[in-house]
Amino acid sequence: MSHEQPAPDAPPSTARRPIHIAVAVLSVLALVVTGFAWRSIDSLRNNLATAGGLGLGGSADGAVDILMVGTDSRTDAHGNPLSQEELDSLRAGEEVASNTDTIVLVRVPNDGSSATAISIPRDSYVDVPGIGMSKINAAYGATKETERLKLVEDGATDKEAEEESTKAGREALIQSVADLTGITVDHYAEVGLLGFVLLTNAVGGVDVCLNEPVDEDMSGAHFPAGEQTLKGADALSFVRQRHDLPRGDLDRIVRQQVFMASLVGKVLSAKTLSDPGKLNELSGAVQRSVVLDDDWDIIEFATQLQDLAGGKVQFETIPVADLNGMTDYGESIVEVKPKDVKKYVAGLVGEGPTDSEDTTTKSETPDIDTSTVTVDVANASDVGGLANGVADALTSLGYGQGEIGNYTGKAVSETTVFAHSADDDSAKSVAAALGGLPTDTDSALPRGSVRVVLASDYQGPTSAETTISSSSSESSETGLEPVSTAGTTPTPAPPGPPIDAGSSGPRCVN
Repeated sequence: MSHEQPAPDAPPSTARRPIHIAVAVLSVLALVVTGFAWRSIDSLRNNLATAGGLGLGGSADGAVDILMVGTDSRTDAHGNPLSQEELDSLRAGEEVASNTDTIVLVRVPNDGSSATAISIPRDSYVDVPGIGMSKINAAYGATKETERLKLVEDGATDKEAEEESTKAGREALIQSVADLTGITVDHYAEVGLLGFVLLTNAVGGVDVCLNEPVDEDMSGAHFPAGEQTLKGADALSFVRQRHDLPRGDLDRIVRQQVFMASLVGKVLSAKTLSDPGKLNELSGAVQRSVVLDDDWDIIEFATQLQDLAGGKVQFETIPVADLNGMTDYGESIVEVKPKDVKKYVAGLVGEGPTDSEDTTTKSETPDIDTSTVTVDVANASDVGGLANGVADALTSLGYGQGEIGNYTGKAVSETTVFAHSADDDSAKSVAAALGGLPTDTDSALPRGSVRVVLASDYQGPTSAETTISSSSSESSETGLEPVSTAGTTPTPAPPGPPIDAGSSGPRCVN
C-alpha cells in the first residue's frame, strides 16, 4: 500500500457548503487588469485595504504576475462583519472554513500590451509548504487554522492570532502557486463573497449564454437556454454550479471565464467609463471588498494598462494531467504536472524553457536487443499507478519487466534512469525510450540492471491501463512497495478555444 496522506483541509462546516467563491475574484480582476477609471483612481488608494509582509516580487521575468484569490470570508475587506441582509443576498449559509476556491494567476507583460488570467483548479494536487501534498485550495485555510491555534496556545489575543495566521495562510498559498507555476508572485489581491455581488451589480449585470436550459438545485441555477443578463444571486448561481456539468469543476471554470470576459467588456465599454455613477459604484465596491498588497502602486499599474483593449485580455486554464485523479484514501483530486505547468506559464510571455525543463542532455539510443534488458520501475511521484503504466509501456517496446512499486528511498525531484555504471547502454536505451530521460549511476545495482525512478515531473509514455504486479515479498527485497491500482485511464483536460474580452457577444457554454 502507498502511504500517501489525504489532503488536509480547514475545519469543515456542519452546513451544506455555500457558494464557492466563483468569480468574485475575477470581478476584481476586471477592474485591476483593465485599469478602470485610472484617471480618478487616486481616490481609491487611500481607502483600499492592504496586506503587508508577504515577501512578493524580486524576479525579473518579463511580466508582472498577480495572484488573485477569492476567500469565503463573512467580513468585508476591512474586517467588518457582513449584515444579515447581505449574507442572505449571498445565500451564504453558515460560517465555513477559509479555503480559497478561486485561484487566478494574472500575467501582464512589462509593456502592458496584454493580460492573461490563468485559472488554477481548486482541486489541483500540489506540494503545500508545511503540509505536503494537498489540494491547492486548502493551502490558505489549513495553514491559517494551524497557525491560529498555535498562536492562541502561545498566549496571543484573538486579534493578533487572526492577523498573523491570515498572513501565514496567504504566504502558504503564494508559495504553493509559485512552486507549481515557476513564477515569482509580484502582487496579491484578495476578495470575499460580497465583492462579486457589488461589482456585478455596479455594471448593471453581465451577459451570459447557455447551450441548454439549466435546473440544478444545489447551486440554485435555474436558467433557460440562450443569452441572458444576470446579476446578484442569479449570477452567483451561474458561476458556482459544478454538479450536472460534463467536466465538473473545469466547466465551472469555463463559466467563470466567459462571465469574466463579458464583465471586462462591460468595464471597458464607453457606457461604463463615461458614467460617473457607475464609476463611483465600482469604486465603492472595490474599497469595501478588495485587499491588495501594500507594495502595489495601483496608480502606476492602472496607467500602464490604460490602452488595454478587450481582445487583449485572455483567459486560460493550467494544463491538467488527470481530471479524475484519486488519492489512495479515495479523495477526488485534479492531477497536475508542475513541469508542464511551468513551461506553459513561461510561454505566455515568450520565455524560453528553463534549464531544468528542456535542456537536459538527451540520451543517445544505443543499438541493443531490448528483450535482453529487464527494467525495475519505482514510483516516487504522487500519481497512483504510474509505475505500472510506465512498465507496461516498456514491455510493449520489448523490454523485460522487472520489479514494480513505490519508491522508498530519499526524496527525488527528477525522473531518472539508474544503472551500475555510467556507460551502461541498457540504461541509455531505456532513457531514450521514455522521452530522453537523464541517467545516473547507483553502485548498489547489479551490473546489467536498470531502474527507473519516476518523479512528479515525468511526462513520457505510459500504457492505457495499469495493474498491480509486485508481490509483498518482492517489495521487501527491492525496497519498493506495491503501487495501488489506478483503474482508469488518466483524463486530461481537452484544450478549448481561447476566451477573450473582445467578442461581440457572450460565448455559449455548458
